[in-house]
Amino acid sequence: MFTRTTRSAAETAQLAQMVGKKIHEGTVVCLDGDLGAGKTLFVQNVVKMLGIEEGVTSPTFNLMNVYEGFCRVYHFDLYRLEAAEELDDIGFYEYTEEPDGIVFIEWSDKFPEELPDDYIAIRFERTGGAASERQITFSAVGDEFVDDVEEMDAFCRF
Repeated sequence: MFTRTTRSAAETAQLAQMVGKKIHEGTVVCLDGDLGAGKTLFVQNVVKMLGIEEGVTSPTFNLMNVYEGFCRVYHFDLYRLEAAEELDDIGFYEYTEEPDGIVFIEWSDKFPEELPDDYIAIRFERTGGAASERQITFSAVGDEFVDDVEEMDAFCRF
């Protein structure tokens, strides 16, 4: 596990782009934090590094967006879902159990029991400092992505 503090949206974007250089197909990333904490900004900048030129938006109303770049990216937003049963309706398990691309899940903490056994968790927290200052904590859940998180820790320094 490691934490980085960013002091602006530009620094959060820079951190995400560094992560984008290290992330690979088959990775599930769960992003949690308050509204406006930087989750979607983070995803936008990771996928920029994956060669995705189209505008990445929060899939709050669509629930899932798919982007094509160097690899396929699935971007879920679970904010509007009320019950775990709704995950079946959007094919959630098909995309997260054995992903053929990279899967980002915003608001994953709504349904923790429905997440795969292994994923990278990223938590966004506002600090007591400047309005745009964030503490962003990365951790591996399960065993599969422990080495990935350690590699990101070593690489993502500024």
